[in-house]
Amino acid sequence: MAITVTDPRPINRAEEILTPKALAFVEELHNRFAGTRNELLAARAAKRQQVAETGKLDFLPETQDVRDGDWRVAPAPAALQDRRVEMTGPASPAKMAINALNSGAKVWLADLEDASTPTWANVIDAILNLRDAAQGTLSYTSDEGKEYRLRTDAPLAVVVARPRGWHMQEKHLLLNGEPAVGALVDFGLHFFHIAKQLVLNGQGPYYYLPKMESHLEARLWNDVFVFAQDYLGLHQGTIRATVLIETIPAAFEMDEILYELRDHASGLNAGRWDYLFSIIKYFRDAGEEFVLPDRASVAMTAPFMRAYTELLVKTCHKRGAFAMGGMAAVIPNRRHPEVTEAAFEKVRADKTREANDGFDGSWVAHPDLVSTCREVFDSVLGDKPNQVDKQRPEVSVTAEQLLDVSSADGQVTEAGLRLNLYVAVAYTAVWLSGNGAVAIHNLMEDAATAEISRSQVWQQIRNKSILADTGNTVTKELVERILGEETERLRTEFGDEAFRRYYQPASDLIADICLSDGYTDFLTTPAYELVG
Repeated sequence: MAITVTDPRPINRAEEILTPKALAFVEELHNRFAGTRNELLAARAAKRQQVAETGKLDFLPETQDVRDGDWRVAPAPAALQDRRVEMTGPASPAKMAINALNSGAKVWLADLEDASTPTWANVIDAILNLRDAAQGTLSYTSDEGKEYRLRTDAPLAVVVARPRGWHMQEKHLLLNGEPAVGALVDFGLHFFHIAKQLVLNGQGPYYYLPKMESHLEARLWNDVFVFAQDYLGLHQGTIRATVLIETIPAAFEMDEILYELRDHASGLNAGRWDYLFSIIKYFRDAGEEFVLPDRASVAMTAPFMRAYTELLVKTCHKRGAFAMGGMAAVIPNRRHPEVTEAAFEKVRADKTREANDGFDGSWVAHPDLVSTCREVFDSVLGDKPNQVDKQRPEVSVTAEQLLDVSSADGQVTEAGLRLNLYVAVAYTAVWLSGNGAVAIHNLMEDAATAEISRSQVWQQIRNKSILADTGNTVTKELVERILGEETERLRTEFGDEAFRRYYQPASDLIADICLSDGYTDFLTTPAYELVG
């Protein structure tokens, strides 16, 4: 197999990352694992089609022995014992990386996935920044002369990197003329350049694994880890992985996913926004009972979401793994104290529920929210680093409870439809400009929330949903009209130049995928073709 780099110098110092030895490692990962990845993606589609025909999803009978077995994951390393606050955000640009490392959070989810547009420059810059951070040399000086340096007065956040999901490609690395697997590129470059330095630092190469839909996909990651550690001569178990349970089929395989990764597993995370997206995607043509109300009204207290999170905590703690809470999307606005106060209160309520349920920590999207999350978990944990000892034997979750989407309070409204279209276009435009995370109306939007927005529109058209506030039926014609109005609104907000470069292409893309008879599995797949 021959590997080709289409652009060997997308940024300054790229040659430090795209070395012959690093590329040889990435090539070997593809030789060994890309074929299995392709088979597993095909299996996803086949299973989704089967579920669409039956409207049913259940725990796997063939893995009953794993769910009933008495086993635990490997003990967590010292650096990951306390994860009460995790800051999330992209690893590029350097300024954001430094702010995250300095934030006071215990962990930084260094995101190469949903909060990052995978331009080739961003991919390489992220690896450079993470390597510099591990070596203690990461710094940045703004055009105005403001300097950003890693703090020395307190511990930096422990880095847990999130590579792209199995479905994404990397078009700037070609193997026999075909695009590389984004996940193997991200993991391969990160692990090859940074793993040994992290071990010397008393930590290790730690990862968040996104978008998985089965324990067989977790098995593939475990095989990658075993090979990679042997390749660099590291002890087996040096790598630790936390899996995002952010797809509905994965919710039925939590035990099995941990079991496959048990020598490398650190925990599971309740990736709530992608989880909602996955429910819509998986049951998009299963009828009106699977149509969610407006996104803003779907609370974590909805019975089907409670079933999901309580099962996650029970499963993790039974297996000696950490249960990590999800993202509260609200963020403060320093120019508007009333918005900031409301954000603090919503985050406090969200984190209080998680801490009391037994979660060992949770996510925040803004440095100003770190202290709020920490205070909540401090009040529950006290001097303990986690609450893995809090078992939940009283929790018993059925397949029917996980799928009880109709239990969610709220309605489908035209106001919600309009907001979905606005957010989908606004986020996609920013994504096309190279930024994967953006505040819209004081909410932190990333690819997951945009995916919910555009998927709800498609599903509502499919089901001819009746809008509670206007009585209108959702049709392609109605969506076209509202999309046009919201697109014009964005033109007035951001000006003709930005509109021409980013917002009009974004609107065209959202129109294509919302109005198409076929469903697009991931918004980022066609969007990726529009970026460099």
